[in-house]
Amino acid sequence: MKGRVTGIGGIFFKSKNPDGIAKWYQDMFGILMTPQNYDDPPWQTEAGTTVFQPFSEDTEYFGGPDNSWMMNFRVDDLDAITERLKAAGHSYEYEGEFPNGRFVKLLDPEGNAIQLWEPGGVDAS
Repeated sequence: MKGRVTGIGGIFFKSKNPDGIAKWYQDMFGILMTPQNYDDPPWQTEAGTTVFQPFSEDTEYFGGPDNSWMMNFRVDDLDAITERLKAAGHSYEYEGEFPNGRFVKLLDPEGNAIQLWEPGGVDAS
């Protein structure tokens, strides 16, 4: 198909403390902050599966009623990330192992829902 979306070019959301939350994502997950000049490298993602899935407006899966979105990040080592989260005093919920991998759910410091996915099983992309 011509004229289609080829990937996600950015993730933008409101924050009470933009610099602080950007640093948290960098420290916990290695997501580089937005470059402030042409010499700083941008965050690079690896090609792989991306799911686009609207949920019912009354879902409680994203946390409280004010949470209208959730970010899912593909990760290369779920155990290493959960150890880093635990060491920094952050809680998370292990959702289990499924045919397509393992999942953990947590909230960032501002209460935004995050799911971490380590691909595995039948769909290891």
